[in-house]
Amino acid sequence: MSDHLSTLPATLDDFKLGYLSLHDLARTWRDAAQSHEPALPQRYVDVLERVLNQLESAALFTEESCSFSQADMVAALGDWLAKARAL
Repeated sequence: MSDHLSTLPATLDDFKLGYLSLHDLARTWRDAAQSHEPALPQRYVDVLERVLNQLESAALFTEESCSFSQADMVAALGDWLAKARAL
């Protein structure tokens, strides 16, 4: 079994501290979800993609003009990871 998800908590910390770009964060999470063995259920991949898309969209706007905050989306990634690792 290959746990590609085990590297993801550090990427959240690096992103929060400004050491990792949003582009690199999203790419790393997408790659980890796609290459995880055993394969994640499709609904998990779909939810992850939705959260990452919202995070990327939020980056295009100022905090005031966006309906969700970057901090909330990062927290949602953490929640997703906890559930995906519990499978």
